[in-house]
Amino acid sequence: MMKIKQLIGLVVIITMAACTGKQGASEGATTLSGLERSHFQSVVKGESTDLYVLKNANGVEVTLTNYGARIVSVMVPDREGNWHDVVLGFDNIDDFVNNDNNFGATIGRYGNRIANGIITVDGVEYQLPQNNFGHTLHGGPEGYHMQVFKAEQLSDQSIAFTYVSADGEEGFPGTLNMKVTMTLTDDNAIDLQYEAETDKETVVNLTNHSYFNLSGDANNTILDHLLMINADQFTPVDNTFMTTGEILSVEGTPMDFRTPTAVGERIDQYDFDQLKNGDGYDHNWVLNTGGDISQVAATLYSPTTGIQLEVYTSEPGVQVYSGNFLDGTLTGKGGTIYKKRTAICLETQKYPDSPNKADWPSPYLKPGEKYTSRCIYKFTVQN
Repeated sequence: MMKIKQLIGLVVIITMAACTGKQGASEGATTLSGLERSHFQSVVKGESTDLYVLKNANGVEVTLTNYGARIVSVMVPDREGNWHDVVLGFDNIDDFVNNDNNFGATIGRYGNRIANGIITVDGVEYQLPQNNFGHTLHGGPEGYHMQVFKAEQLSDQSIAFTYVSADGEEGFPGTLNMKVTMTLTDDNAIDLQYEAETDKETVVNLTNHSYFNLSGDANNTILDHLLMINADQFTPVDNTFMTTGEILSVEGTPMDFRTPTAVGERIDQYDFDQLKNGDGYDHNWVLNTGGDISQVAATLYSPTTGIQLEVYTSEPGVQVYSGNFLDGTLTGKGGTIYKKRTAICLETQKYPDSPNKADWPSPYLKPGEKYTSRCIYKFTVQN
């Protein structure tokens, strides 16, 4: 009888542990990336925050927090089988909250820039916050990256973050119910699927703002990373980083990444106005993929580790940002100081300022319609 009771007790303990694991990382446990769940458990804007863990059959680990529906760490193996965290971020919730940053965040209601913060929806003009050189950037200063999402861990490899954005939040019309489901697949990909519905016509452009450094050491820059962008054209910007409305060919310019090219090979050619205007790369490329999620939109490769990132998307564009504004003022995970160009972002999206460019892919969403968008970040190893 005693052995039966002990066996029952053991089953209860295991069951409780499994249930706890579905709510977030185990209490007091250190993740593969060295993060502690307790450092992410807090109350922000009256809502509880936490750290969540996804792990696949290969041991790849992704940690996330519901503050900004952020990817906090991504642990993948290199060509030698050594494990590396390949995204930037912080190792506690306070640093995410107290420092102005987009590390790993879900961006909305409108990712990228809107000229002069002005949109016209259903015949009504709306003034949005002008938080970047006179324009609205990433949904405004209190965009989704600053909000606490509801989190539901669906399995060991999938989590859903939901957020209700009120009518008038950051000036945008319509109550938007949005969800992003993040799934770590067994082929080492992070599959991001966005959905949104509104009760009043509005604009929507959701994306993820992870900062990648595939060397696994953010003391290194990403200038040696080989970048390929499947795009014949890009949208040029003025000196306030705003798209001009033109769509230009990459042919014969430093914007041509149709074959893998080191990020740093031409980045400082400031006699080319676009690099001067962007202080490097901070531009949207017009993808050749036509929204076909099966076609690779971009690749990024670190010759140091052999880790390669493949990007797939249903969106028409990708914003490539080479970390030009990182300036050594932020200290991230493991005490690493994040300096200029220590990471690169690949943000799949509608083109910047599409609400004011009638001939560009439409960002408008009406009641009764469903916004959907998908982005896949897939990690492989090349020799």
